[in-house]
Amino acid sequence: MNLGVDTRHADQMVRGVVGLPNGTGKAMRVAVFARGAKADEAKEAGADVIGAEDLMEAIQGGNIDFDRCIATPDMMPVVGRLGKILGPRNLMPNPKVGTVTMDVKAAVEAAKGGEVQFKAEKGGVVHAGVGKASFDEAKLVENVRAFISAVAKAKPSGAKGAYMKKIALSSTMGPGVTVSVDNAVSE
Repeated sequence: MNLGVDTRHADQMVRGVVGLPNGTGKAMRVAVFARGAKADEAKEAGADVIGAEDLMEAIQGGNIDFDRCIATPDMMPVVGRLGKILGPRNLMPNPKVGTVTMDVKAAVEAAKGGEVQFKAEKGGVVHAGVGKASFDEAKLVENVRAFISAVAKAKPSGAKGAYMKKIALSSTMGPGVTVSVDNAVSE
């Protein structure tokens, strides 16, 4: 999706998260930075990797076998030291997308249930997986509409002119099929 925003300006940054109604079709591995009761809560919710300083040491040692990272606010001083490792991989917990939270159970369940994070890149391009080719058409359409409406809601106040310029759908490494912006936004 090409957006009419200039991401060099802080007031035009587009980022957010959307819970897809039919999930992504992928199994997400979730890591949680928490201690005590919150760690137990994460385990009950189905988190794959749970820890504090021990998890930090494992990540510093190059052991990153998860797709989403969640932290409680009190763990941010520990997680902050991993910024150079987690940041470039887009795994750094962030309160804006709900990965720094006291409600660990809800965050883990949302991540496991097909929640997708999106962020505009340099040229104002946003992409995300919205399902698998094996999904039936109705499920894919429902997921695509949920994603488009989430991006529309994330429109920054500083954006001027046409916000959504082009929308294309494609399979992994497949050709892109352009979708009419007017049709996609109006439905």
